[in-house]
This record gives sequence, C-alpha cells and structure tokens, in this order.
Amino acid sequence: MGETPTNREAGLTERRVRIGGACGFWGDSAMATPQLMQVPGLQYLVYDYLAETTMAILAKARTKDPALGYATDFVQAVMTPHLLAIHERGIKVIANAGGLNPEGCRDALMQVAEKQGIALRVAVMTGDDLMPQMNALQTQGVRTTADAPLPERPLSANAYVGARGIAQALAAGADVVITGRCVDSAVVLGALVHEFGWSWQDWDRLSAGTLAGHLIECGAQATGGLFTDWQDVPDWANMGYPVIDVAPDGSLELSKPEGTGGLIHPGAVAEQILYEVGDPANYLMPDVCCDWRQVQVERTGHDTVKVSGARGLPAPTHYKANATWQDGYQLQLMLAIRGIDAPLKAERTAQALLTRSRAMMAEQGFGDYSETCVELLGGESHYGPHAQAHTAREVVLRIAVRHAQAKALAVLQRECASSGTSMGPGTRSSFSGRADIQPVIKLCAFMVPKTQVHLQMRLDDRVTDASDHMPNPAPWTTTAEITSSESSASTDTHEPLHDCRLIDLAWARSGDKGDDENIGVIARHPKAWAWLRAQLQADQVHAYFCHLVQGPVLRYEVPGLQALNFVLHHALGGGGVCSLRSDPLGKSFAQMLLDMPLRVPTSVLAAPTSGDKP
Repeated sequence: MGETPTNREAGLTERRVRIGGACGFWGDSAMATPQLMQVPGLQYLVYDYLAETTMAILAKARTKDPALGYATDFVQAVMTPHLLAIHERGIKVIANAGGLNPEGCRDALMQVAEKQGIALRVAVMTGDDLMPQMNALQTQGVRTTADAPLPERPLSANAYVGARGIAQALAAGADVVITGRCVDSAVVLGALVHEFGWSWQDWDRLSAGTLAGHLIECGAQATGGLFTDWQDVPDWANMGYPVIDVAPDGSLELSKPEGTGGLIHPGAVAEQILYEVGDPANYLMPDVCCDWRQVQVERTGHDTVKVSGARGLPAPTHYKANATWQDGYQLQLMLAIRGIDAPLKAERTAQALLTRSRAMMAEQGFGDYSETCVELLGGESHYGPHAQAHTAREVVLRIAVRHAQAKALAVLQRECASSGTSMGPGTRSSFSGRADIQPVIKLCAFMVPKTQVHLQMRLDDRVTDASDHMPNPAPWTTTAEITSSESSASTDTHEPLHDCRLIDLAWARSGDKGDDENIGVIARHPKAWAWLRAQLQADQVHAYFCHLVQGPVLRYEVPGLQALNFVLHHALGGGGVCSLRSDPLGKSFAQMLLDMPLRVPTSVLAAPTSGDKP
C-alpha cells in the first residue's frame, strides 16, 4: 500500500491507513460504496453485516435453502455494480457477509468476478461454525450465560472470532476477505495489524485498532446518524459515511467524503464510542480486553476529529458464542384506531381480541399463549408512567403473541378482522391483509474455550491455520459503579434551581446486548459532567425504567469522554428476536431518558457547550 499523507497535525507527514466504513448492518444504504470510492487515497472498504438478529434470519434462510445463510446483498447490491472499479483502484474489501456460509458467499462473488473478467483473489475465514461440536459441548456440560442448558436442536452455533485470519489473508495477497461470525470491529483491526505489523501482544494498539473498528462498524452512526442533536445534522438524504485515517500508534482521525451530508461532531463520536460496550474498562473482545475510560475526542477541523487514548489488557481465553433454535411461532397484528379516547378504545380492543381468541383456542384443544404483548404506538405505552399522550386521537394498536403451535395462532389471525365492524369506532383492522404467522428463532449466548475452536484461512488452494490458542488470560471482572468520594462528591449549592431535562445537559445513545440495555450519557460541558457524575446514579435510572427493567442497573464512569455508561440488565423482554416488544433492540431508551426532568443550579444550566470536546 502507498503512504497516505496528512497535513492535519502540525505539518507532520506519516504513513497512515485510510479505511471507509461502507455498511453498518444488512440493509444499509446502497449509496455508501460509490460515495466512499470518491475519497482520495482510500485503501480499504469494510462491511459489517452481522448482528444477533441477523444470525437468526440467516439461520431461518438456511433451513429453507442450504445454499443460503450469507448476506446476499453484499454480492448482488454492492460488489456486482462496483467490483470492477474497486479492483482497478486496488482497494481491498473486508466483510463479515459470510454469516453461516462464507464459502457460499465466496462462490457467488467469484461467479460475478468471472462474468466481469476480473482475476479476483477471495479469502474466506472458516471454523467459527460450532455446529459440529454442539453435541460435545453439551456433553461437557457447557451452559448459556443465563445458566440454562444449550439448545437440544440448534439451527446454528457460531463463535465470535477475532482478526488473526483477516490479517493472514491480506498478507497472502487477498483482494477480498469474507468472514463468518467475526466480531464487528475485526474487519478493521485485521487490516491495521497487517499494515502496521502490530504484535498480537501489543494490547494498547490492539485496543486502539478495535476502537477504530467499533467507531465505524455502524456506518453513519459515527457521522451524525442518530445524534441527539439531530436538528444540527444537515442533508440526511446525502448522509456521509465514515472515513478513518489511522496512525501507527492507533490514534485516528475521523472524517467523511467531501460534499456529503451528516456531521462530524465530538458528541456524536462519543455516543458511538459508548454504543453497546457495557463496561468501558473491560470491553472483552477476542483479540484484546479494551479499556476505553481515558479515550478522548477532540476537533481538529470543520469535518474532522481525533480519537486517541485507548488502552488494552490481555485477551480472554474464551470466545463468546451464540446458538439459535426454533421455539414455537409468533404473530404480530397492527390496527389503526382514531377518534376521541383512541388509547382507551385500543386497550379495550386488545383485551377483547385476546379474551375471545383464548376461549376459541381452548375449545379447539389448544393451551394458552406462551407470551403476549400489547402496545399503543402513538399512545406512548413504552414510556409507562412517563407517558404524556393519554388523550391521543390516533394510535396504532400492536398485539404480538406466541404459541408452540402455529394452528393456535390462526385463531387470532382470523378473528382480528372482526374488530373493524364489531368493536370501537374509527378502527381499521388491517394495514396490508392478513398478518403472517412466523416461526420464532431464539438465540442464546455461551462461552467456549479458544482451544476448542479451530479457525482456518482459505485462499485459492491454500489452507492456513488461523486459530488463537495463545494463553493470554484476562480476568472476567467488572468495574461496576464507582463509589469513591470523588464520584459522589456533593454538589450542594445555594444557587437557585431551575427545571430542565437531561437533554439540556447531555447527549445520549442506547443499544442492546442481548436482553441487556446500554445507555451512554455524555456531558455537554465540564460543569454538566461534574453535576451528572455526582447526581445521576444507577438507582435513579432504574426507577425511571422500572416498568421495563427486570434486573439491576450498573453505572460506569468514563472520565475521558466526561460520560456515564449505564447497563440495564433484563430490560428488553428477552432482546432481539426473543422479544415481542416493538423496540427489542432498545434504540429508544436514550431518547426516553433524555426527557427525564431535573432540578439544576443556574451555573450548570447556563454553562456554554463547547464543540471541541464532548
């Protein structure tokens, strides 16, 4: 690779690696790839397709067709139209689009390359598929992280592996690297280890490289997407996707293509850094245990910020793994209800349909629903006691139910139509015809020793061992809520107090980790940080979400970002595909928390917000 010069740091020129984050999930915008290809000196395009929910979808697809199980969009929508231009520019591509079938993804891409006359070298990472070992793991007594037995008839089982095989593939001359279930950030870390020759025991640099990957793994979330101050983010229609220039020490500069929308803002970047990391002092990844408490973000230009300060500890001895299995069926109904007292009509409609269908199911010999969920979209039912839309004149009634047998759900599937003529006035009982009954693909997490996972890198006819069996134990510890005198320092003051909301003092973003919820809260300025650090405690957050949270709430301090990270355990009704809620991934929690009412001293509320640091 050629050197990428930069003159943004005191006129110094050093070799950097330039990477574009072109995909944050399966279904991300098709405009990202051609947009990033216009960036001068771009060396890598990375694509993150996989999430827990995606793995469940892929498992369902593979049950219908064994040739599937990978992210077909990567081949059809991304590579097919742009492969020739990518190849001619010498841009390397790394993607975890292989999902449950990396070889199938490779074969489909090679067919495209052959049709276009391109001599393409595509490497695949294999070995993360644990299905052949599930019987042995069950015999060993391996249990899930929720202390339950492993599923008896899994549809898929995969270890979350690291970046070693990616680095090997690049060193062997691969143009494209396709992985199975590697962690999201590994698509960047593998490139950086290859380019800079970092040691696999250089924990600080591995942590910094993981942070670089984490920053852009969600695409435009790093460039203004989902930012708390969304009004300040211009041109969503032409949203800019992230570009990072990474230095040999792991520090990076984040930017976006010229002339694009979006916003490079320290607050938005801090939101993404805390996104779904749990304990920022102990973020366990396959290649390193990350400590990001002292990470800092500072503005270096109108559309650039510098991110630095990551520290690392030895990698864990185990991989996290996930397994999926089918557990019955589910049905989701949505009815529009308008008029005076719409929420009351919707609630009565829901109870009538559930009561009626239960009686009919019993007559036909079926048991009760295994789970039900009733939500009033537009009526703020997710807000619980904090709802303010009790007099809404328009709501969407959402009823979700589960049962072990699909035939039992057919009763409610049929009966819901009757509400359009026999229940509340102003009811539309269907949006798009009869709702489908779907199989429930559930997911569980467990730990597997690295010594039992045999990874391989395959390129052309070459097969190379890519396993990580190095004994680098990391303690499975937590640095939960800090209770030092400094952390709980008093903010008693004789100043007048003013009513405000949390959004006046902080930015925030939320996301899921299984059934746990992560909310990062970043102070807008130093006085807000001092006040929030002392006053916003875990018990307050727990009380605010008590209608949704079934477990404890932990608080972690992140001084470098002047932030607090809250983890709400058992907050998502099972999370992902295991949840019947309309927000199973917890994306709305931060927005609800930002509406929390506060009483704040005048000096804290009046302090100016700096745009240079979060």
